[in-house]
Amino acid sequence: MDPQRDRLLPGKRVLPAANSQFAVIAPDLGLIFLFIALVSCAPFLVGLWYGETGYLLPMASAPAGFGLLGVLLAGIPKAEGEAPLSVVLSAVALVWLAAALIGALPYTLGLGLSYTDSVFEAMSGWTGTGFSLLPSVDTTPRILLFWRSLTQWMGGLGIVAFTIALAGRSGLTRFRLYRAEGRSETFMPSVVATGLEMWRIYLVLTALGIGLVLLSGIPLWDAANIVMTAISTGGFAVHTAGILYYNSPLLEMLVVPVMIAGALPFKLYFLLYYKRTFGFFTDRQAILLFVLILAGCAVITFDLVTLSSLAPAEALRQGIFMTVSGITCTGFQNADPRSWYATTVLVLTVLMLIGGSAGSTAGGIKLSRVILGLELLRWWLRRLRAGGRAITVLRHDGRPILEHLPAHEISKNMLVIVLFILVVAVATLLLLHLAPQDGFDSADVVFEVVSAISNVGISTGFVNPGMNPAAKWLFILVMWTGRLEVVPVIALVAGAGRRL
Repeated sequence: MDPQRDRLLPGKRVLPAANSQFAVIAPDLGLIFLFIALVSCAPFLVGLWYGETGYLLPMASAPAGFGLLGVLLAGIPKAEGEAPLSVVLSAVALVWLAAALIGALPYTLGLGLSYTDSVFEAMSGWTGTGFSLLPSVDTTPRILLFWRSLTQWMGGLGIVAFTIALAGRSGLTRFRLYRAEGRSETFMPSVVATGLEMWRIYLVLTALGIGLVLLSGIPLWDAANIVMTAISTGGFAVHTAGILYYNSPLLEMLVVPVMIAGALPFKLYFLLYYKRTFGFFTDRQAILLFVLILAGCAVITFDLVTLSSLAPAEALRQGIFMTVSGITCTGFQNADPRSWYATTVLVLTVLMLIGGSAGSTAGGIKLSRVILGLELLRWWLRRLRAGGRAITVLRHDGRPILEHLPAHEISKNMLVIVLFILVVAVATLLLLHLAPQDGFDSADVVFEVVSAISNVGISTGFVNPGMNPAAKWLFILVMWTGRLEVVPVIALVAGAGRRL
């Protein structure tokens, strides 16, 4: 049978290769959007409880948009076969972009924000960044404040990871979607089972965090929103002044363990509950996280005392909170980094770029890649000392690395580090040309870009509602790129370029 002849037979419809590849994955994407639509109805309860019925219709635009898109995608007949990795990566990038574009509607319809500002707010929420362009958080209706917190809570776990557990079926396509989102933990036989355990862990950590934060004496509403954005390492607050609104050192210290809990590998909680194994001081990522927190606190506190002339107690308060907020990529701040000396800001910038653990809700390059990079560096130094003829084995976790980590995984992890730094450099140069602002220098811009790509949200004030619209879209792109660890966005752009 001639394939070319079949293509031309009357009544025989042959889909282009790209369409058939997308049809393999489209029903799973539709299911993801349908579950997002379902969870997006939760703010209605807040609106009804607080009598904000006038905002129910604007809020309904989000679940309606997600639901419509979900129905359209789920209705595409599923094609047989396996979608290429490039298609899976592109699909995940599109899911996150669509989440921001649709999630922006309640801000535009309910608050009258420009669509650019609304997409910025939504992307900042879903990616757990915490930058905000709202003119006044204090006067924003609670239904929309909860929507901001909810997007960070869902996005912290991962849109795909958050919804795929509810699908009830495993499979290669969903596994690849899960991995393409930047998640690698699979401590159960399937991604569905892993997702369900992550759900349980996430809910328990959120509930425990709310109980802990309530000890500070703040209202339940405030505590619930703070913990939702702290455990997801997001950083949105329900007051314009953020954490400083409460002027409570006790609250800040109670939030610290919640932020750390979100930046630790979720696998440790699973092992603690099911295996009765306390691995928080044996896991290499956890050890490095605690070491960097202690070192960062010491250096920043010392700088604030000696360079900024702060009282030791105030310097320690800012040093502890800002260090933890920075390395966990949460974004809460009880100080203005713009008032610090450049050396102190540089320390915080490095901590933000490193970020938290792989398999957590934190952003940044991730501690696992830093550990791998240090092992590679040590391996090269050993080779140099041993000479060219000696065989030097590269080890990871005490074992020869190629036995449990393929060469392409090593290359991919190192590539992500390079891409992060490249994006920071390019975005900084563009911003210096697109949006020069009086009173801000290149160091401030670098700090903001690192904060955006690592999904932190700590700001010197450079990001503000009066920014150039082009700069706002650039920050949207950087937040999106950083949350997906760059590669899926490159796959999407490359795929789109091939079709033009």
